[in-house]
Amino acid sequence: MSKVLVIGAGGVGSVAVHKMAMNSDIFPDITLASRRKFKCDAIAGSVKARTGVTIKTAEVDADHIDATAALIRQIGATHVVNLALPYQDLTIMEACLSTGAHYLDTANYEPRDEAKFEYHWQWAYHDRFKDAGLMALLGSGFDPGVTSVFTTWLRKHHFDRIDTLDILDCNGGDHGQHFATNFNPEINIREVTAVARHWENGDWVETPPMSVKQQFHFEGVGPKNMYLMYHEEIESLKTHLPEIKRIRFWMTFGDAYIQHLTVLQNVGMTRIDPVVYEGKEIVPLQFLKAVLPEPASLGGTTKGKTNIGVIATGLGKDGKEKTLYLYNICDHEDAYAETGNQAVSYTTGVPAMIGAAMMVTGTWGGAGVFNMEQMDPDPFMDMLMKHGLPWQVKELDAPLDF
Repeated sequence: MSKVLVIGAGGVGSVAVHKMAMNSDIFPDITLASRRKFKCDAIAGSVKARTGVTIKTAEVDADHIDATAALIRQIGATHVVNLALPYQDLTIMEACLSTGAHYLDTANYEPRDEAKFEYHWQWAYHDRFKDAGLMALLGSGFDPGVTSVFTTWLRKHHFDRIDTLDILDCNGGDHGQHFATNFNPEINIREVTAVARHWENGDWVETPPMSVKQQFHFEGVGPKNMYLMYHEEIESLKTHLPEIKRIRFWMTFGDAYIQHLTVLQNVGMTRIDPVVYEGKEIVPLQFLKAVLPEPASLGGTTKGKTNIGVIATGLGKDGKEKTLYLYNICDHEDAYAETGNQAVSYTTGVPAMIGAAMMVTGTWGGAGVFNMEQMDPDPFMDMLMKHGLPWQVKELDAPLDF
């Protein structure tokens, strides 16, 4: 029998364990752990009230390998679902190796002292996981995660060759705050303020952060400004699908968000290097995180929809050039009604549950470290339809003109 340990009690962790409890035939034994056990207990209470299922809770500091390994051994976890901070990916992977547990996460590793998130740190674990007969599945969120599965599903069923790929992430929700992030503020702001990079003709093309803007009409949301950014699935997709000549990632932001972020950058509040304040070292971005609204608190006030998908252009299986758009629309209020969390957490937590289900049931398997696009997309796509993230695909008249 599988025993799943979920580490991380934010919005994504909350959604994941709610959805696992709704599928107790796949997940008969669930433990939720974080540094602050009271947050786990609150989520467990919600799970019990909504599903009737009791999940266990525990305290763990995932910065420490030994402490994490001790918990894995204590509960006999067969699978560890890492929904903590990306800084902790490597320590949790080490703990899994030392205890013989399989591993899954939703975001790739980045060091605390540098806003640089790349897969090479985790890919370096491939041989160790392979030799141990264990599986590590990386990036089983929406983006990264579902966007990679969308791409491989299109490649499998509709294209003989994909030439260009655009990943479009639109959050059309309104939470009523002057400035707030819909997931961990520290990770969100590090990501947004990083140099933009996209893949084109075998090389990286860099542009200043938030300097390339286009408008796109998103179904269910309307016209939104979206900005070219770097995102980790570009690295894995260009590695595992090297035929794709250009891969870009776009994310929408409102004017008010951009204005607030610009001011915060200008006054130094997004810095990740420590400064001395009254004799103590503090990191400005971590202080900013402490005063911003907790993302998990936004669920009850957020209205609107998200629309996330991929646009692929290439040679269709009918021998003709075509452009297909595959996407999901998720409603913030519906997500909150089901799990007590807004749609940004929902669209990450549900794929985390599905990725774990793929591993627990043996639908996806293998020894080593894998990205989502290396797996058969069909069973994952089927579960998206059944568990709250229905998708649709349509043909566009022409490729994007930008």
